[in-house]
Amino acid sequence: MLQFFPALAARRTAVAGVLSGGQRQMLGIAAKLVAGPDLLLIDEMSLGLAPIIVRQVMEQLLKIKNELGLALLLVEQNATLALQVADYGYVLENGMVALEGDGATLRANPAIHEFYLGMASETRRNYRDARRDRMAGAADG
Repeated sequence: MLQFFPALAARRTAVAGVLSGGQRQMLGIAAKLVAGPDLLLIDEMSLGLAPIIVRQVMEQLLKIKNELGLALLLVEQNATLALQVADYGYVLENGMVALEGDGATLRANPAIHEFYLGMASETRRNYRDARRDRMAGAADG
């Protein structure tokens, strides 16, 4: 599995507890791959990691997916990251499926941009303000 995570090669003899957060994430994924799964579940991969490490790990996950033919199920609160790689996605809101579709359709959906990415008409807004405005519009209509 070192071909996917060359950063671990230099740390090969290190105890897992002394690895960085990104290296631990890589080690966890590599450990799962040893079992030869058909499906790889990744839960909150970006949590607590530096953006450059997140990008590196995501690039390797896509490489793993393509080279090993694995299905990849990514659970991720970072909507931007998730939609960059999604073949198909589900957007959950309060435990319910609010939107679903192929990755390209979700990336193009204005509601995704407004409510989950904080963008509306090129103006950055936070989720609370966008939600309040959406609810006010529903009450007026």
